[in-house]
Amino acid sequence: MRERIEPARRVAATARPEANAGAAQARRGRLVTWSRLLPWLALILLLALPPLVWRQSWLLAYLAQTATMIVFALSYNLLLGETGLLSFGHAAYAGLGALIAAHVFNRFGVPLALLPLVGGAGAALCGALLGFISTRRAGTAFAMITLGIGELVAAAAWTLPDWFGGEAGVAIDRASGPAFGAWTFGPAREAYTLIALWCLLASVAMFALTRTPFMRVANAVRDNPVRAAAIGCYPRRIRYGVVVMSAFFAGVAGTLALINVELVSTESVSMLRSGSVLIATVIGGTGAFFGPVAGAVVLTFFSTAVASVTRAWLFYLGLFFVVIVVAAPDGLAGFLARHAARLVRYGWRSCRAVYLAGTAAFVLWSAAVVLAVQWAYAAQFDADQGAAFGSVFSVTLGPALGASGVASLLSFVGSSPTRLSLAIFALAACGTLAAFAARRAQHRFAAQARTQGPAQGPEQAPAQAAALHDSGDAR
Repeated sequence: MRERIEPARRVAATARPEANAGAAQARRGRLVTWSRLLPWLALILLLALPPLVWRQSWLLAYLAQTATMIVFALSYNLLLGETGLLSFGHAAYAGLGALIAAHVFNRFGVPLALLPLVGGAGAALCGALLGFISTRRAGTAFAMITLGIGELVAAAAWTLPDWFGGEAGVAIDRASGPAFGAWTFGPAREAYTLIALWCLLASVAMFALTRTPFMRVANAVRDNPVRAAAIGCYPRRIRYGVVVMSAFFAGVAGTLALINVELVSTESVSMLRSGSVLIATVIGGTGAFFGPVAGAVVLTFFSTAVASVTRAWLFYLGLFFVVIVVAAPDGLAGFLARHAARLVRYGWRSCRAVYLAGTAAFVLWSAAVVLAVQWAYAAQFDADQGAAFGSVFSVTLGPALGASGVASLLSFVGSSPTRLSLAIFALAACGTLAAFAARRAQHRFAAQARTQGPAQGPEQAPAQAAALHDSGDAR
């Protein structure tokens, strides 16, 4: 009897680790699936949920600008992230596509729902012409050529007023086109619905495009054009094709902006707009598909919400851009991916001290910088300091403390330069202490990560990389 039981025990003992490994693999598969679906769900909720909860007109305008910038940034990332082409004239394609769409709509009355296709096709034609010149070189030379092309298009916008509309621009009446059932697209809610649907459609199309063999070859051209040419690819042709496709989606984004404001002006092809899409893409991160989406949301927040309460919004945007480039060169998407892997690997309890101290340091130093900058701007423009501080801090602290409480507190602090200086010094000192505490906690966490040995799988490698990177031990 004992001889029969022992083999059964041995078989069960050998089967148990296999079952555990299968369960762990199934959990990892579910985690990967959710990690892929979560960004899409977040994008859908961002575009669909706020209009259902709040019905203010300014919210629809803000979300429409966000959706437009999302498509614009994703189209730019086809150049910068997928092919390694830094362009300083990407706004030319968006503006020219929107201009062609406006003229076609005014003359032929095409349905408004199909107008982004017209703008995209027009921008693709412009990309085929201008890209033939710019893609003759790569690297820095390509960037300089696009800079010159962008300047040429911006100058042509003023020298050809019959086509570009001059200072007034080219206006459309979106309700004058053929109706789509009961929808005339005159109300802002109907126009926003069209913009949101086109944003999702363009995002899905670009996501599918990045998974094609053509874009894999473009990745090879980005990484090593010499080796790509050695295996039979033509780097210039690959770059040319990506420029044309990127111009198409930029034209779609420009047309969505036209539908939103019913006007395309010379600012649509300005160098400022080309710089803004570059900033949005770098802030979000070029290494992940949804990185430019995060950057577009951040840029729209600065250009609308922050700009509505302070003149220093460009200063804050530039400072935030510098912090991102220095602290997280892979952008917000890479930063979040690294720290999400860390939390999955080590758990919240091991990382708690690092995150709490780091968040405290960031908040305290941000408050000190905002106080100092608003003080300087208030002194420069002879504005009321308390009102200047209250307008900025009410954006973030208003819901928690109440608008009246924020205004009274900041008016008391800002009414005296002595109190204001002491408040800035105290915030900076506390932020420095919190930063030192976060640094010590990070070193302790990195030492603990080393004692646990190497990561057990490829999905756990980013967690250890994040631990070593943040501790200063990355090579």
